[in-house]
Amino acid sequence: MARHEQLWAPWRLAYVSGAADEEARQAPKRPAAELDWLPGADESCFLCRAVADSDDRGNLLVERAEHSLVVLNRFPYNNGHLLVAPRLHKGRPDELDQGESLELQQLITTYIARIERLMKAEGFNVGLNLGRVAGAGLPGHLHWHIVPRWQGDTNFMPALADLRVIPQALDALWEMLDEARSSGDGN
Repeated sequence: MARHEQLWAPWRLAYVSGAADEEARQAPKRPAAELDWLPGADESCFLCRAVADSDDRGNLLVERAEHSLVVLNRFPYNNGHLLVAPRLHKGRPDELDQGESLELQQLITTYIARIERLMKAEGFNVGLNLGRVAGAGLPGHLHWHIVPRWQGDTNFMPALADLRVIPQALDALWEMLDEARSSGDGN
């Protein structure tokens, strides 16, 4: 008799069923008037809102730098998927000044090393989707994806069910990265 194991990931149901967008719209948020918006911010942009709001954990914001931020991807392609973005609402690399460009690249480098050390990642996909036709889900606010990879991390789920299984809760990942950043580990 064939033995089947079950993999439970109930927190993914909202995303798979399409209810995640509705949940995000209904989630309690501080009124926009109470937030500290930066010049040029777009109030409908989740990255601008994360910068303007002091609730870093609620916004999955892992690090605030002078010109940049690091945020967990709420709908990750893989465990540990991060977004690195400028604090200001800028949609193209040629809109960044040298300080912003340098800091963004430094944060990407830092978080690749940090994820590699903390999660034992064996490789990474790092990329930028510039414009909606290139796949940018948020075309107005530039952001780089850092997607950790492991040997054999592609499995039957995407092929059979158009589904990926992420084995770690976002809250647990946020805690791990926040602790590493707060300890001043350098990477």
